[in-house]
Amino acid sequence: MSNSVVELFAGVGGFHLAAKESGWKVIWANQWEPGVKVQHAFDCYTKNFPDTVAVNDDIANVIRDIPKHDLLVGGFPCQDYSVAATKAKGIQGKKGVLWWEISRVIKLRKPPYVLLENVDRLLKSPTAQRGRDFAIMLATFEELGYTVEWRVVNAADYGYPQRRRRVFIFAWRNNTDWGKRFKGCQSREEWLGEAGLFPTVFGTKLDKVGEVDLEPKQTTLADFTDDARPKARSRKTKDPADSERLLDISNNWQAYKLSPFKKTGIMAKGKVWTANYDAVYDGERKLLGDVLEPKVTDPWFYLDKDELESWKYLKGSKKEERIVKATGFKFTYAEGPLPFPDPIDRPSRTMITGEGGKAPSRFKHVIKDSTRKLRRITPVEAERLNGFPDDWTLTDTMPLNFRYFCMGNALVVPLVTEMMKGIQ
Repeated sequence: MSNSVVELFAGVGGFHLAAKESGWKVIWANQWEPGVKVQHAFDCYTKNFPDTVAVNDDIANVIRDIPKHDLLVGGFPCQDYSVAATKAKGIQGKKGVLWWEISRVIKLRKPPYVLLENVDRLLKSPTAQRGRDFAIMLATFEELGYTVEWRVVNAADYGYPQRRRRVFIFAWRNNTDWGKRFKGCQSREEWLGEAGLFPTVFGTKLDKVGEVDLEPKQTTLADFTDDARPKARSRKTKDPADSERLLDISNNWQAYKLSPFKKTGIMAKGKVWTANYDAVYDGERKLLGDVLEPKVTDPWFYLDKDELESWKYLKGSKKEERIVKATGFKFTYAEGPLPFPDPIDRPSRTMITGEGGKAPSRFKHVIKDSTRKLRRITPVEAERLNGFPDDWTLTDTMPLNFRYFCMGNALVVPLVTEMMKGIQ
């Protein structure tokens, strides 16, 4: 194995940084932001990785340009993964949903390993059919010939300075070293608690393991007759979404109030087992205060006195009557308080894409620094929260607010570095 990596939806290169630190080599990358003229993230990527073949185009247009590789990585948005039957083109995934582009790359290039990252909401979307979208993903992986292990990881549980929960999906083909290791495993409990990728990298105390059925439950009159719905089958087509089975899951997945998929799990040959777990960690822990710059001289970052009341209102608890202007509908809006300022003696809250800008906000971080004044966190501090080098996003053209946006979208680099070391 040559340890070659293809990076999709590369952003500013979090996976690439992790690859570099763990002995992998990114040979091809794609980053494209639709609907904008200036491609700030791509410019940042090429500034930091000038020797990597990086393509700034819609991934749908360049799939056949992707070289063969050992590991496919990418962080992709949580979207609607449902499929629908059409008269003209058979069964199709929704246009613009990036999971289907990932699946087409996998089908075409058949990488031995895949490592993906997403928000943990993926396990419980959509709200009307909790877990349906993840079930479609797992079924797609199975049809492509992969076994899948997943885990929701909170970076702060393992010593990093930000509470950032993300689901990581590791998939492998059966003829790989990980496939052989899985075949030799004695039980699903052993894999999820000791032998799999995630428990070998991160300390784990496993709860009871349960099974999830990927076949949708029948909720029609056929339940009570001998005329049960025939099991849906796949079709051999070029498009992974073109599958009667995926259509069945999309249309008939049970309307769960809670997702059946828990924080960790395994899918092998269509069978799914899942469990919750507690993190076990006794190493060094970094806190928000550990990433703060010792001296910030730019007055822009400090809060104006005449804005303090707005900040306090937005951060505070509230229960108030509101009205929908369009309809006149009245409702009671309530939310609890957030710490103001943010405590620096614990990990930070999750950073989001709206961290930038000067206007008061409920979700932006505000700290009291060494001058005893209140200020926003700086772009460098935002980068440090995700484990990026200082001024990673500082380019000739990237606006200040977009630097925060990039970090709100980014992953925690050293966390992924541990995973990529573990895969080897």
